[in-house]
Amino acid sequence: MGIDTVYPEFEVIRNASKCTNCLRCVTECASGVHSFDEKNGVMVSDDTKCVDCQRCVAFCPVRALKIVKSGCGIRENANWREDTVREIYKQAATGGVLLSSMGNPTDLPVYWDRIVVNASQVTNPSIDPLREPMETRVFLGKKPTEIRRDENGSLICDLPPRIELSMPVMFSAMSYGSISFNAHLALAKAATELGITYNTGEGGLHEDLYGFGPNTVVQVASGRFGVHENYLRAGCAIEIKMGQGAKPGIGGHLPGTKIVGDVARTRMIPEGTDAISPAPHHDIYSIEDLSQLVYSLKEATEYTKPVIVKVAAVHNIAAIASGIARSGADIIAIDGLRGGTGAAPTRIRDNVGIPIELALAAVDQRLRDEGIRDSVSLIAGGSVRSASDVVKAVALGADACYVGTAALLALGCHLCRSCHTGNCSWGIATQRPELVKRLDPETGAQRLINLMNAWQREITEMMGGMGINSIEALRGNRLMLRGIGLSRTELDILGILHAGE
Repeated sequence: MGIDTVYPEFEVIRNASKCTNCLRCVTECASGVHSFDEKNGVMVSDDTKCVDCQRCVAFCPVRALKIVKSGCGIRENANWREDTVREIYKQAATGGVLLSSMGNPTDLPVYWDRIVVNASQVTNPSIDPLREPMETRVFLGKKPTEIRRDENGSLICDLPPRIELSMPVMFSAMSYGSISFNAHLALAKAATELGITYNTGEGGLHEDLYGFGPNTVVQVASGRFGVHENYLRAGCAIEIKMGQGAKPGIGGHLPGTKIVGDVARTRMIPEGTDAISPAPHHDIYSIEDLSQLVYSLKEATEYTKPVIVKVAAVHNIAAIASGIARSGADIIAIDGLRGGTGAAPTRIRDNVGIPIELALAAVDQRLRDEGIRDSVSLIAGGSVRSASDVVKAVALGADACYVGTAALLALGCHLCRSCHTGNCSWGIATQRPELVKRLDPETGAQRLINLMNAWQREITEMMGGMGINSIEALRGNRLMLRGIGLSRTELDILGILHAGE
């Protein structure tokens, strides 16, 4: 036992009177927690390996298992919390940078939960979404600033390329390699059925998914993995990834253990080699450089695809977005600090960036002040968890929202935050064949469809309660929002009044 040994964070509780020694927990656990002690004829557990993925609990046929926080750890200290001490012990033992998965778990303000929505009463009648038409469709891309007619007086309708969505939601970027093929297939099937889009992430597009191109956003990241002409032409839009909310200023890194078979072929790199995306694009050091890539991608696709530029939410995001809007980009995607990830340095994930709510409001207002709001559409991402978050985001200025973690939860994710290990017991963030097959893409797609249909219904109900019958009328309509328990500075940035004002 080392000097830095502490009691395991999670403890496996097994009810011996219920356990039948069926070994189901052994086959289900991807972390090797459970085993059978043949000498004593009992099941045993190695609590040090448990990540609380709940797989064994869910599949135990006799409900003999539960996972609990051990409650036996470092002495309580408001400054030196147990997770802080555990991390110091780990780094002291290994000398390595800490890696983490999923979104920021720290106790930072969640502004969605401090914003409420106004409702219609008496003088401004509400709308019944069951009996009256409600428009949830959105169109992403540059919007015409004037009506044009030809010499005969007919409308000229040659609009810039755009994305049509049945509702203001898109599945956000998760690369093939960081998540499994079955997860990508489920996302692609669901997006097609729903009339929305999913995003390839920076890992290229598997050859079997090209048929879903009309509902696919293809991404170009700094590593350029899997990028070629047919790939660019396959999707309905191209996204240039400059940054993401979970790790602003940091490039991507997919361990070589995940670069196997089709992942290696799709990314166009040798098997077993780490896929490392540089922190910057080495051909982009200014807005002018970004503009050159934007127009290169447009030219490569004969100006038929809108180009998205994705950036992380940082303190000067409004000025950055203003420059991007002038670069020729059609859409700006902003990812807040609570955005999920397959792997990120823990210190970056938990301490860098700003909340999406503040960033979104600041960008929308800056573009309006400069008279260029209709030059681009805005996508907001970074822990959009529900239909009400979507409604609030649109009212703050978003045209649509990226949804990632919520989509993974629909597929079965239990937020055990061990994606970077590749041992996902639910078949999502893994490339191990025996684990991948646990996720049935047909079942997964249907669950995603169910979730989004539920959200769409809730969005229309909330809109109806506000007396609004279209997403376009909701966009940037901050009069419909009020803050609770927020400072005057926070209210000013959000551009909303306090409840009661």
